[in-house]
Amino acid sequence: MLRSRDNARIKHWHALAHDGRARRSERRALLEGAHLLAAFLGSGGRPIALLVSETGRGNAEIAALVRRAGAAPTLVADSLFRWVVDVTTPAGVAAEIEIPEPAADATWGDCVFLEGVQDAGNVGAILRSAAAFGVRGAVLDKDCADPWSPKVLRAAMGAHFSLAIQRSADLAAAVAAFGGTTVSAAAHGGRTLGEIDLGERVGWILGGEGQGVSTALARLATQSATIGLAPGTESLNVAAAAAILFYERARRNAACAAPCS
Repeated sequence: MLRSRDNARIKHWHALAHDGRARRSERRALLEGAHLLAAFLGSGGRPIALLVSETGRGNAEIAALVRRAGAAPTLVADSLFRWVVDVTTPAGVAAEIEIPEPAADATWGDCVFLEGVQDAGNVGAILRSAAAFGVRGAVLDKDCADPWSPKVLRAAMGAHFSLAIQRSADLAAAVAAFGGTTVSAAAHGGRTLGEIDLGERVGWILGGEGQGVSTALARLATQSATIGLAPGTESLNVAAAAAILFYERARRNAACAAPCS
């Protein structure tokens, strides 16, 4: 059992949970909890390493996941496990994984482009909604929260493993190269959801909390969409707005697929 913070493997796993630079340079991330591990295994993933806490080794669900993963776990003292995974009350299991390289853009179908969405909870919620409503790609600029940070992973609830996720140093270039209908979300002045024209392939452009989509990026969009709100309501949280936009797309797709009576 590992008990020391000076252990090289412990230092490595702690860095993956706390340091975005370590994740990016090594292309590794740390999943915490049975739900995320199950989602990862369900997608066909295989962990590089498994960590189980003292408390976790007696848990039947964790034991079943360890057997399913087919890897010998490293047992870690409870206090040290908490230090590694950045969770006050951890579930007792974690996994080091390789961050997957996204497939080519053209294979994604619909995509969401995120500009300056800094809150990890919002990024995770957007990814979760994207996966739920059939968006298959996500491109984040350098000012967004790290999509592979523990907080984003927890908020996305396993959505990472059904999405192609990419960080871009030039989001404008990524939008320009998308090759489909691009729709920029705007708090005011855009078309209503009923008016926007959604083509065969849609790229949703969403901006950060407060400032929204920048003028320069909005100009690249083929359309601008505004969600109608009750009088006196200024705006929606970006994650809530994303869910509504994605749902509208899924609703139309379902209507098109339904047989005529």
